[in-house]
Amino acid sequence: MPFILKKTKSDRIVDAVLYTVLGLFCLATLFPIYFVFIMSITPYTEVLKNGGFVIVPHAITFEAFKTIFSSNTVPKALQVSIFVTVVGTACNLAITTMLAYPLSKKFLPGRNVVLMGIVFTMLFSGGIIPMYLTVKATGLMDSLWALIIPGLVSSFNILIMKTFFEGLPYEIEEAAKVDGCSDIGTLIRIVLPLSMPIMATLGLFYGVNHWNAYFGGVMYLNDRSLYPIQVVLRNMIVSPAISQELAISQSSLNTMPPETIKMATVVVAIIPVLIVYPFLQKYFVKGMLLGAVKG
Repeated sequence: MPFILKKTKSDRIVDAVLYTVLGLFCLATLFPIYFVFIMSITPYTEVLKNGGFVIVPHAITFEAFKTIFSSNTVPKALQVSIFVTVVGTACNLAITTMLAYPLSKKFLPGRNVVLMGIVFTMLFSGGIIPMYLTVKATGLMDSLWALIIPGLVSSFNILIMKTFFEGLPYEIEEAAKVDGCSDIGTLIRIVLPLSMPIMATLGLFYGVNHWNAYFGGVMYLNDRSLYPIQVVLRNMIVSPAISQELAISQSSLNTMPPETIKMATVVVAIIPVLIVYPFLQKYFVKGMLLGAVKG
């Protein structure tokens, strides 16, 4: 008969305190998202009646979402963000893999020098002005590639993926080479199928970074038709005049206040990440554990 360790009274008290603290922390994390969503679907008259703070609305309206999607700005910004996120993440993973895989081989000539260079870039950065001048000199200004190429590789992610590759059994690669597989064939046919956890983890890192990025759009884009959703949202929040200019017809603004439109745009901006994350969560935890940088 297996031995079952019974919890003492003090253990149950500690568990209750921990669960209470974690529950309160969870509520504090989720409440801003809930509040923004409620404000986006609550009629503005009820918002004014309750002093701008509504927890449970008595009536629900989706006019704010109809308004922003009937405009040109928000749908176009969503298309730009989706393109940058999908293409940028694919390029990030491809370049990171091509760097991390050879660096995971200890027999690679010059490996330590390259690794030192990668670590150096984690400690010291060229700065905003040199980056801007580089983007301008390469002709990437007013191009969506300006949001992808400058951040094509993350030094930290290279080290995580390199450590993951080092943990894979070398015998599998040796067996593939005995069967006549080249180095690239081994990477594509053997290593990558075994690396789905770390690919999902870093893909989530890169994807969320692309989706939430707005600084590059402000720095490198002058054409408003190329603005991603975060830049549009930032302009709405910073300047009411810009939020009114952005989107929406004057007749809509008469019935739909700018604050409600801002809340609806925030909801639209966070929904894609909330949808994608649950599908990658199991790979995310596993990839972080297996690819953690060792001391």
